Amino acid sequence: MKELGEYLKHTRISNGVSMEEAAEDLELSTSQLENIENGNVRAFKDVYSLKQYVRQYAKYLGLEPEKVVDEFNGFLFEHTSKISLDDIREAQRKLEEKEEKKIKSPYTIPHKKKLPVLPLAFIPIAVLLLFIIIYIIVSAINKAPAVDTELMPMIKEEYVDEFTY
Repeated sequence: MKELGEYLKHTRISNGVSMEEAAEDLELSTSQLENIENGNVRAFKDVYSLKQYVRQYAKYLGLEPEKVVDEFNGFLFEHTSKISLDDIREAQRKLEEKEEKKIKSPYTIPHKKKLPVLPLAFIPIAVLLLFIIIYIIVSAINKAPAVDTELMPMIKEEYVDEFTY
């Protein structure tokens, strides 16, 4: 970010614009512009607003704002992607300490994870499907073989009683 800030500062000076004049035109404080030119990212609470200030400042100086913002995004990526393992471990340790500091009563029971509960709308649907399946199974078991009535005269009368139910 310091390189980008120096580039913006150099451009401002070469354009013959004073810090106070630029701050007034951009409706920013001189300290904000100084922090941008010095690459002091920590002076800004919100990185998004800093990005907007950099874009506005680049446009004011006659630079291509998108190229300057791309440089700024590159800085942010480099800065945030280089978190050391020590920093991660320290953050984890602090989180564990915070958990340990919580007051625990001997009378409370630790909460176990509950299984997900199906919505009540699925219960009637499940019961209906169960009845349909039972009906299909029972009707398949009790289904009598179909007797063709056209063939009945051909069958001897003594066997007819066996096929009719």
